[in-house]
Amino acid sequence: MALVLYAGFGILWPSVGSPAETLCALLGLGMVLGYGTGLRSSGPMWLLLAALLVQTLSWGLGMWHHPEWVGGNPKLDRLAKVFIFMAVAWWLGGSTRNTLLVWSLALVGYLVASFTHGNGLQEWWAGLQGERVGFGIRNLQHGSMLFGVALLGLVVFTPRFGRIGGRWVPWRLAVPVLLICLCLVGIAIGQTRAVWLALVLAMLAAGGLWLVWVLTCSRVKRAYLVRPLMLAAVGLLVTMIALAVVFQGTFSERLSHESSVVREILQGDFGAVPYTSIGIRIHSWRAALEWIAERPLVGWGSEGRSLVMDHTAWLPEEVKERFGHLHNYLLEVWVAYGLLGVLVIAALAAWIGRGTWLAWRSGVMPNDVALFGATFFVYWMVVNQFESYNSFGTGVYVHNLVVGGLVTHIWRWQRETGQRVFPSLKPKVTP
Repeated sequence: MALVLYAGFGILWPSVGSPAETLCALLGLGMVLGYGTGLRSSGPMWLLLAALLVQTLSWGLGMWHHPEWVGGNPKLDRLAKVFIFMAVAWWLGGSTRNTLLVWSLALVGYLVASFTHGNGLQEWWAGLQGERVGFGIRNLQHGSMLFGVALLGLVVFTPRFGRIGGRWVPWRLAVPVLLICLCLVGIAIGQTRAVWLALVLAMLAAGGLWLVWVLTCSRVKRAYLVRPLMLAAVGLLVTMIALAVVFQGTFSERLSHESSVVREILQGDFGAVPYTSIGIRIHSWRAALEWIAERPLVGWGSEGRSLVMDHTAWLPEEVKERFGHLHNYLLEVWVAYGLLGVLVIAALAAWIGRGTWLAWRSGVMPNDVALFGATFFVYWMVVNQFESYNSFGTGVYVHNLVVGGLVTHIWRWQRETGQRVFPSLKPKVTP
């Protein structure tokens, strides 16, 4: 019940979703430790321990080196919160049905929130008139990011929902198609260029992976797959053309607005880059690299990103007053916890990636779930380079629900096969 409330109300009704998240996490992690035979020694649990140790080490060394800039405690939740997916994975119980149900609840919850938060329908209308809107979700970027995740899920899972017994059912197909159109409009009026870029790359990755699967792995005759593929491609093309026509002014303005900034960057003249949307990101990244160079291994502690923005002498005061983060999750982890923190996050991504591959190859994870996981990884990697979503509640919410759905299948694969994602390097002893 806590997981259901967390998924359905995490965005729609945070006063319910947030306590449910805490309850789900505490009970789930307790169950993994108490009853998760073979799971409590899996990669994520060791990486959670490593994250806690890295944060404590960074805080302790910060107290010795720069105590005036370090808080009274190491704030272990900064990295630990992205491991809540283990509780989500436990409660899903290795079930694809449960996973899709929870993801669907999150989808419905956010779509409803986009009409009830902020100015509601007025905000949608303002967006259709060319104004950039954020749907009342934290800031202008986060609403677009959520619509991007929703779009990826709808595109990948429409064949599952739209068919019964291998046959397409018109009304079941119409529902996701209408929701896809809604998401596309939301993404267009959200006017977040990083989301546009991430979606293009993620969709290309999805198409490429699907094509490789058809050519190498599918047991279905390729002739039967050509028609739905062509219909999907034509439908997507027509939709994109329609959006380009309707929102031509919006797209052209957003894509050309900072062309001069891009030109300065390509010429390598970073000092001449103005403090526009892109320019602020470039300058904050430059400042972060300067701080990373001073303490590359252990970082500056949990307040590292704020230190960069507040104490970099050459950053303008108005920028310091407006922004307290670096618009880049990788740099935020690096400046706060050094290379050790980055290695923890990289190791987690590697474990999930290899585990997803193994669970899919063995048949435990369905094709569409694995495809969604791969495309989400591409999308998430890109958007987090321009806005540090994983440092905020909305990003943590998306991360834990999606990764939890993947990990529950990985754990199920481990239980059924008795294997590990990364086999032990300890040599076998033969009698």
